[in-house]
Amino acid sequence: MLSHRAIDDTTRFLKSNQLALIGAVLVLGWVIVTVAAPVLAPYDPLEQNIVDRLQSPNASYLFGTDQLGRDVLSRVIFGGRLSLPAALLVVVIALGLGTVIGAVAGYWGGAWEEVLMRVTDVFIAFPTIILAMAVAAALGPNLSNAIVAMVVVWWPKYSRIVRGLVLSVRENEYVEASRAVGATEGHLLWRVVLPNCIAPALVMATLDFGNAILVFAGLSFLGLGPEPSTPEWGRMVSDGIQYFDQWWISAFPGLAIFTLVMAFNFVGDGLRDALDPRLRQQI
Repeated sequence: MLSHRAIDDTTRFLKSNQLALIGAVLVLGWVIVTVAAPVLAPYDPLEQNIVDRLQSPNASYLFGTDQLGRDVLSRVIFGGRLSLPAALLVVVIALGLGTVIGAVAGYWGGAWEEVLMRVTDVFIAFPTIILAMAVAAALGPNLSNAIVAMVVVWWPKYSRIVRGLVLSVRENEYVEASRAVGATEGHLLWRVVLPNCIAPALVMATLDFGNAILVFAGLSFLGLGPEPSTPEWGRMVSDGIQYFDQWWISAFPGLAIFTLVMAFNFVGDGLRDALDPRLRQQI
C-alpha cells in the first residue's frame, strides 16, 4: 500500500503540475454540471420545437437548436449523465476483471497462466473500436449492450499489466517472509502481492476514462449506443453531420468530448508522474 509520505509527495507533485490541476478542475466541473443538470439546463433536452429548429446560437438558445428544435446546450449538459457513468462503469468492471485474471495468471503460473494469457491475446489481437463495434452490433444497439461491448474489449490491457507486476512482486523477500510465517497462498496473493501492484493499474484506469468516453461516443456516433432521441454526445455529433452548415449541432458536443478526454489525460499523466519515485525526488 502507498505510505502516508508517498501520498503527501503525490499531493505536492500534483499541486506543482499545472496540467494535472487543470485536468482535475475540468473533471470536477463536468461532474458538478452532470449532477446539477436538471437545474442548469434551460430547457427539457427532449422537448421539440419545430418553430425554432436550426436556430444559430443566440440569447434564447446559447448553443443553438438542432434539426428538431431541441436546445443543444440542454442536451450537452444532460449528455454527461450518460457518458460519465458509462465510462466509469466500463473502467471499474474492466479493471476488476482484468486484475483478477492477471493476478491469478501471474501468481500461480503454469496451466492457469497459459490458458488465461492465450485468451487475453485473442482479445488484444483485435483493434479495440473494431471489436467493440462487432460485439455491440451482435448484441443490438442500446446503452447496456454498448457498455458490455466495451467491457469485453477493455479488460485484457489490465490483465496484461497486472500479470507483469505480479510476476515481479511475488519474488520479493517480504513475500517469502510472509510465506515462512504460515500465510496461505490466497492470503499472499490478495493481501500481500496485489496491493503492491495496484497503483500502476489505477493510473492506467484514470487515463482510460478519457478513452472510454471517446469509444462510447464512437459507438453512439455509429448508431450502436443509446436510442437516437437520448441526449448523448456521440449521437449529437452524428446528427450534426447531416446539417454541416449548422456547425453548432456537432461542434458543442464535440467540444464537450474533447475537454473531458483531455482532462482525464492530464490527470492520468500527472498521477503517473507523481507515482514515479525518480520524479518525486525532484519535488
